[in-house]
Amino acid sequence: MRFLLKMLSFLMLIAGVLIASVDAIQSVSASEVVLTPLGGALASTGQEALDIVQSLERRQTEPALWDPAVRWLLGQPAFAVLLALSLILWMLAYRRPGAASRFSA
Repeated sequence: MRFLLKMLSFLMLIAGVLIASVDAIQSVSASEVVLTPLGGALASTGQEALDIVQSLERRQTEPALWDPAVRWLLGQPAFAVLLALSLILWMLAYRRPGAASRFSA
């Protein structure tokens, strides 16, 4: 399980750095700050992801409690969300050195 979390953390880190690099290149060429929102980054990956993003952004007949949170998250810079997700996954997979020896008898 820890290996899977570390691998997902690594993939999120790669994606976050890649998107940050693209944003930096676009910012330099436009002479202004350009940040790709998470919804736009997900939508640009393919038709299936675009359909998912559009279904999340559509207003449902009954507003769910998580609807404002999802809308807020989709509007945040993609690199920041991916780097934060990478950190959270890494922290979940982290084990302190010597922690295993304390519990083994």
